[in-house]
Amino acid sequence: MKLGIPCMVSVTLLVVAALSAPVRAADLTSAYPGALTLQVDLTDAPRKIFRVSETIPVHPGPLTLYYPKWIPGEHSPSGPLENLAGMAFTANGQTLAWRRDLVDMYAVHLDVPQGVHSLNAAFQFLSPTSGGRFGASVSATPAIVDLEWNQVLLYPAGYASRAITVAPSVKLPQGWQYATALEPHSGAGGEIHFNTVTLNNLVDSPLIAGQYFKQVDLAPGADVPVYLDLVADGPENLAITPEQISAYRNLVQQENRMFGAHHYASYHALLTLSDNTGHFGLEHHQSSDDRTRANYFTDADSYLLGSGLVPHEYTHSWNGKFRRPYDLWTPDFNSVPMKDDLLWVYEGLTQYWGEVMTARSGLWTPADYRAALALTAANMDHMPGRTWRPLQDTADEASILYYVPGAWHNWRRSAGDFYSEGVLLWLDVDTQILELSHGRRSLNDFARLFYGMDNGSYVTRTYTFDDVVKALNQVQPYDWGGFLRRMLDRKQYHAPLAGITRGGYKLVYTDVPSKYFEATEKVYDSLNAMYSIGLTADSKSGEIRDVLWDGPAYKAGLAPGMTLVAVNGRAFTPDVFREAIREAKDSAQPIKLLVKDLTYYQTYAVDYHGGLRYPHLERVAGTRDYLDQIIGPLK
Repeated sequence: MKLGIPCMVSVTLLVVAALSAPVRAADLTSAYPGALTLQVDLTDAPRKIFRVSETIPVHPGPLTLYYPKWIPGEHSPSGPLENLAGMAFTANGQTLAWRRDLVDMYAVHLDVPQGVHSLNAAFQFLSPTSGGRFGASVSATPAIVDLEWNQVLLYPAGYASRAITVAPSVKLPQGWQYATALEPHSGAGGEIHFNTVTLNNLVDSPLIAGQYFKQVDLAPGADVPVYLDLVADGPENLAITPEQISAYRNLVQQENRMFGAHHYASYHALLTLSDNTGHFGLEHHQSSDDRTRANYFTDADSYLLGSGLVPHEYTHSWNGKFRRPYDLWTPDFNSVPMKDDLLWVYEGLTQYWGEVMTARSGLWTPADYRAALALTAANMDHMPGRTWRPLQDTADEASILYYVPGAWHNWRRSAGDFYSEGVLLWLDVDTQILELSHGRRSLNDFARLFYGMDNGSYVTRTYTFDDVVKALNQVQPYDWGGFLRRMLDRKQYHAPLAGITRGGYKLVYTDVPSKYFEATEKVYDSLNAMYSIGLTADSKSGEIRDVLWDGPAYKAGLAPGMTLVAVNGRAFTPDVFREAIREAKDSAQPIKLLVKDLTYYQTYAVDYHGGLRYPHLERVAGTRDYLDQIIGPLK
């Protein structure tokens, strides 16, 4: 029956009525009747247009469709809804009316006419051209496309994501190669059809593709394959060396030795090498979506700073994906908000182990590890925001703090703090276990106990705070509950550095930067004087990125967003700025900074005479060297 005007009025009334009806939470037991088919045409990806065609089995009556909102691993309602365009629904040749929910913008309401059992949805995902975080950043270039399936699908409300099955396919630009944890069953002419999977597994299995592609086998001869899949801006960026490959193969061995079990059928570390896409890592159970600089393998500084990315995301296969905080496990991607209160375990422990594994694998030297840890400790030790916002609150408000500006970071704090302070917390735990057990036990034992079951399974097991405490007590009896609550809830300026001290080192400052520190300034175009004059700036433009709250620059009147123009009467350069700090050490005169603030110019006098200060870890003679023991390769 052709949809005429009277029927359109009826449909519209039904749709409007549905706007006031709550969408029921996902049913954990009922299976959705029939598989969805999802076709994503990426041949126009160089123009950042992903074309989507989806077929959804339906029954006559009211229907609500969701666009994924809460994205696992992003810990926030970050589904890029604003990039959906051209949405249209048809059934039996008829166009169906639809309307967005007035409260939940990620829900769309329709009424399915009698006799209709299959609904066709068509739309475009307009991939971002700039800015954004995670998948809301640039994901397509003339030579690369990174596809996150949650961005290109709608799914029926009222069912658990594991109860919905999807038959996905993609069409790629001619000659492009791809990688994903999904298993293909057919394909020709750039169109690849994958085996039917559950919706949660589909969203958990991103795809990368590109004109310049390389796959590296990280577990040759093993029963369970692990691959490093590379796409790049150009062929020169794929120049991974035998030594680098060896380190990544060591990583796979070290992770499996620590955990004593794996939780994937195969694993693909999907690594995008581009200066034109966003840079981040996003964990998945059998893969990871990792994006870094184009020259990662060919530039020593980029390699030094970026080496921790894949180890962090690979560790998430165990911590975060297989074992997950109970309130970060949700039945679908929309009906139940994710709660982030245990991210200090999910992300903080992963960050700790990721850096340890970077050293154990040989991606870092022990000196690199200590230099990175020194910088983390110094950053957290210059965090006055800790006096009002405890570590726990940075996790609780993570869905907001992931997107706060960088200005006044040290005072407002951000989601990144439960990564960095989490490193210090878990180092404290690790060294306490070592000390209490006289070196016989460590967090390696916790890893095997907490994650080393169900070998080969990737069915999620959830945990609570009490579960973590119980497992720690099984490894080494102690008041772990009280210790963790004190670490999470206390408010004090200075960082918890007991793990470094117990590990046999202390945090010191000298006027000579480490190689790691120099790399951060070079790669990120930064001038970091946070530990001296109390500010960071863009080394090229002179724009002040952050100012230490109540530090010397703050007291002089400086603020983020101002631009350094001149230092003591000389045009600003990083070298001129550093020289002025050196000279002020032996002078009573303040450092004079000419600053542009919007359309205004003003000179500020900074009364600082402490010289340049760069963080290092210094060995404490006569103490047990637990730190080097921790990062030693497992046999």
